[in-house]
Amino acid sequence: TRGLCKSFGALTVADQINFQLEAGSRHALIGPNGAGKTTFVNLLTGRLTPTSGQVFIGGQDVTALPQAERVRRGLGRTFQINSLFKKMSVLDNVAMGVAERLKVADKLWQPARAFNAVRDESMALLELLGIAADASLRITDLPYGKQRLVEIAIALGLQPKVLLLDEPAASLDIARQALVATEIRRFAQAGGAAIVATHDLSFARNCDLVVVLAEGRLTAAGDPSTALTPDVIAATWGASAQAEA
Repeated sequence: TRGLCKSFGALTVADQINFQLEAGSRHALIGPNGAGKTTFVNLLTGRLTPTSGQVFIGGQDVTALPQAERVRRGLGRTFQINSLFKKMSVLDNVAMGVAERLKVADKLWQPARAFNAVRDESMALLELLGIAADASLRITDLPYGKQRLVEIAIALGLQPKVLLLDEPAASLDIARQALVATEIRRFAQAGGAAIVATHDLSFARNCDLVVVLAEGRLTAAGDPSTALTPDVIAATWGASAQAEA
């Protein structure tokens, strides 16, 4: 991003953000509630239009492009509040994303070879995230933590260049948090780039770079040992976390 700004009237929620994400890297995006993390992610994906500034993917200016076109250019994301099709099955939710990427979405419900490929890939993603046994369940029958995993499976099924994850550890137990962290690392090792907006201190510490937002401004960036100062930890996670650090 270059000089990225977003204002709602007199309220500035993103203020001159200059940000660069390299292939193969994992960035943690942290900051206290109201710092502008979700706003920043929404500006990157096109869900919000900036007041000024630019967004680039692979050196190409995508500031004026809608969300769907940015997905085609390589952006995949999850939401802080998930946006799944609640009455559809887990498998069907993931299959829709895979089919869109394979350009067979209009043939998805036909008994064609393309559907078998979509189904196989979708099941492999569910297996990867430990929820293959839930494939036939409706989203409404899943606990919230597993719904988060379905959303991550959909994002991975798009095979993006850049993966934006908004609070991916929310409502997950320690084992599933570790599983998600492993898949993010694997994604980056394969040449992708990931941004994780998180309130989870362990997630932040496991990333290559920590980016700190406060009042819509990028106030610090560095490796976890440098960026996660006691003051930053206290501002983001509270005095108890500062004491533990």
